[in-house]
Amino acid sequence: MTTTFTDETRERAREIIARYPADRSRSALLPLLHLVQAEEGYVSPAGVAFCAEVLGLNKAQVGAVATFYTMYKRKPTGDFLVSVCTNTMCNVLGGQEVYDTLAEHLGVGHDETTADGTITLEHAECLAACDYGPVMTVNYDFFDGVDASTAVGVVDELRAGGRPMPTRGARLCTLKEMAVQLAGFADERDGAVADGGPGEPTLRGLRLAQQHGVSVPGFDPNTPIRSKAEADKAAAEAKAKAEAAKPAPVEASAAPVKGGDGASAPTGAAGVAGPAKPADATGPAKPAEASGSTTRDVKAPDDKSPQVRTAETRQPDATVPDVNSAASDAPGTKVPADRTGTAPQAGDARAAEAAGVAANAPAGDGKPAGDEAGAQERNLTEAKAGTDADGAGPADANETGAQK
Repeated sequence: MTTTFTDETRERAREIIARYPADRSRSALLPLLHLVQAEEGYVSPAGVAFCAEVLGLNKAQVGAVATFYTMYKRKPTGDFLVSVCTNTMCNVLGGQEVYDTLAEHLGVGHDETTADGTITLEHAECLAACDYGPVMTVNYDFFDGVDASTAVGVVDELRAGGRPMPTRGARLCTLKEMAVQLAGFADERDGAVADGGPGEPTLRGLRLAQQHGVSVPGFDPNTPIRSKAEADKAAAEAKAKAEAAKPAPVEASAAPVKGGDGASAPTGAAGVAGPAKPADATGPAKPAEASGSTTRDVKAPDDKSPQVRTAETRQPDATVPDVNSAASDAPGTKVPADRTGTAPQAGDARAAEAAGVAANAPAGDGKPAGDEAGAQERNLTEAKAGTDADGAGPADANETGAQK
């Protein structure tokens, strides 16, 4: 059965996609899945095809996302999704007992819906409300500190057409109405978000701060939030002010003026310019002192293969550059001297790297590196030849092989 989505849903889909840059429209997939769930009550194959169509994706890409998140339901769900936390904290406090009681009372198990289509029951691994355990949610609104009897009372009221007030948050709505909000659209019910309030554990930190006089220095809650244009203008003005406050660069003077006898005039003499003063931070940078390196300052390779690193480890002298070479093998490396004060023989790092690669072939799919059949056969042949020549028995042959 193919579902035809309403014009309102298609208009909202275009509005969701318009929230994102043109080359990032795929980011709209999550709210779009909530949108199709708001119309059908779950993400059907038709909903997957719809999201793929409007985003230019294939159905496999959409399905991979829809099956990853538990908030997207893949089969018809009741008007009210009742989730009971059975994770460690709530379980210790009685969460499992609450779930078992509801399952028996409603006659359904995990992710199953009552025959009248009103309630879908599920156990949740964590509802992020350990301070209030045991907890359960109805369409993601919290009912705190529940026990078996209060949980049964909540579902009975829901099945009777009532809307019990959550412990925290706005008044209850259906799962389809909640999906509209999760897609990024406001709850249009009159006064829907006027009810409810925070719980006492949530306010505990605030009350302690008030009690001990802890506050953010210089914080004014009435400070208006500037628009982007105002913020950009203020940043430009601050940058211009900082540029104007910078001191003018000091120019270096010419060579010192010599006196009448040809000698340099003393520094600070009247009417005679002294030697050039050192430039400030805005002047030319002072050349770096010699570091003792025998190579040119060129960029070293950023990554090396394991074989190259093995070759350098096994033959460290091969990486010593030739002091007379125009090109360096190891940029920035100092040439070490031995106890006689003479530099070691120059080596070719590239040749050492090539030798390391040749001697350390990477492992294939079937055997580890170095496990070469030819080497094994050669060892067996040598062991057998030694046994035949010496007339040794099996025990001696084993000892000979061990020695080899």
